[in-house]
Amino acid sequence: MTDAAPVPEEIRLKRRSRLLEIRFPAGEVYQLGFEYLRVYTPSAERRGHGGGEGRLELGKEQVGITEVVPVGNYAVCLKFDDGHDSGLYSWKYLRDLGRDFEARWSRYLERCAELSYERKPPEPPTR
Repeated sequence: MTDAAPVPEEIRLKRRSRLLEIRFPAGEVYQLGFEYLRVYTPSAERRGHGGGEGRLELGKEQVGITEVVPVGNYAVCLKFDDGHDSGLYSWKYLRDLGRDFEARWSRYLERCAELSYERKPPEPPTR
């Protein structure tokens, strides 16, 4: 089995609902929230260089994605409205984020709770 994931058939940015929808050829479809994508950015800035869980990103409930930039035939760079744009989301990483959503999101919420951080509910979209 290879570590690579197939190239997505479609990547759709849904700004109003703050979702990035990714469709893979085998019928896998994932709708990943902007906050989730931001807190699990693959950038070295968040992940660190020593292993472990990396730095916990807080206060990203309202973050937006302004642009999805293709990087070759293997990844995209997501540009967030908080200025973050250094993570390259490979097809494999995006698929892993979709497949592992429940476990990763639960762990994020646990880490927030450990710091007594109360997430703010998302604001309704503006018309």
